[in-house]
Amino acid sequence: MVNEKFLELPEEKRLKIINAGLRVFSENEYKRASTEEIAELAGISKGLLFYYFHNKKELFLYLFDYVCELISSAVMDEEYLGISDFFELFRYAAAKKYELVSRHPQLFGFAVRAFLSRGEVYSEELAARMAEMTDSLSMERYFRKADYSKFREEADPQETVRMLTWLMEGYLQERQRYGLPLDFDDIMQKYDRWTDMLRRISYREEYL
Repeated sequence: MVNEKFLELPEEKRLKIINAGLRVFSENEYKRASTEEIAELAGISKGLLFYYFHNKKELFLYLFDYVCELISSAVMDEEYLGISDFFELFRYAAAKKYELVSRHPQLFGFAVRAFLSRGEVYSEELAARMAEMTDSLSMERYFRKADYSKFREEADPQETVRMLTWLMEGYLQERQRYGLPLDFDDIMQKYDRWTDMLRRISYREEYL
């Protein structure tokens, strides 16, 4: 657990450490990400970095939670809360994420590293966090205004969220396997096609 002293730091100092961590983790595999480099970029000693975070895994998981909360805050604005169509919520959220990572590219790099983290020392904890994103409580939080009456009787909205997650994971793993570059514009185009496909599968005929 992060040292409370870190949370008590002035915002400017906290952000300097956070941004240094995001940069180094986004540019390197976890095993090659240097805590010395993070400390140097943050303008602190390595000892102080480990005073705030007991180890590299704790820092990585803190950054993951920070990025998730940052994205959630950017997405769930007044306009989002006024949308009732399930798939329009997806499209709006994707557009807001695109806007955010366009301004802060290291967020995208970090998120991809986290998504493709199988076998790392933190992967079990991360898998548990990702599972929480598609559980019933998260559905209630992110889709509480959604109109579920549009769904076919046999279609499960929560399963739809899982399918989109699996599609994205498969896409990223394929790009990684063949050493292909990641292009956020390409990801957004595919994401839009996937949501359209799932909409046609999930919605009643009169809502297509």
